[in-house]
Amino acid sequence: MIADEPTLARLMKAAQAGDKAAANVLLTEVAVWLERYFRRRAASDAIEDLVQEVLIAVHAKRASWDPQRPFLPWLAAIARYRWIDHLRKAYRHQTREVADNDAIAASEEDVVLARVSLDRLFVALPSKQAEAIELVKIGGLTIREASEKTGQSESLVKVNIHRGLKKLAAMVEKAE
Repeated sequence: MIADEPTLARLMKAAQAGDKAAANVLLTEVAVWLERYFRRRAASDAIEDLVQEVLIAVHAKRASWDPQRPFLPWLAAIARYRWIDHLRKAYRHQTREVADNDAIAASEEDVVLARVSLDRLFVALPSKQAEAIELVKIGGLTIREASEKTGQSESLVKVNIHRGLKKLAAMVEKAE
């Protein structure tokens, strides 16, 4: 049986009230729903793990569900967040594999040429925008650290980065 929204909501209310049988039926029905949900989104070897992660999250977060709201959107949001976390992990793993196997050491000449090109682009920007981009996007500082270093507010650092990157993008597009 695949339960509908009212049935799942009723089971969740009972589970929140401490009914263990209702909680077991709820988790069984949710597992069936999740398998269908993930079948369209994830590789078959990852579905079981994703379903288990969401079931654990549903159990752990059951008190956060509001009985005045529908159950399935709440469940779908949890499933979506777990799916996104799964994609991030897979992407990081693939990135590490590529970096480990296919990395090519950049020559000093390439680094110097890149820096010269960047400096040429930065000349066309207001100094505060160039400085904010340099500190955060190239230097790796946080917005807060760049704010302290430049004396600009955090929001101004963000605005300068946004406007500067937008202007740089327009310059690069125009050059192409």
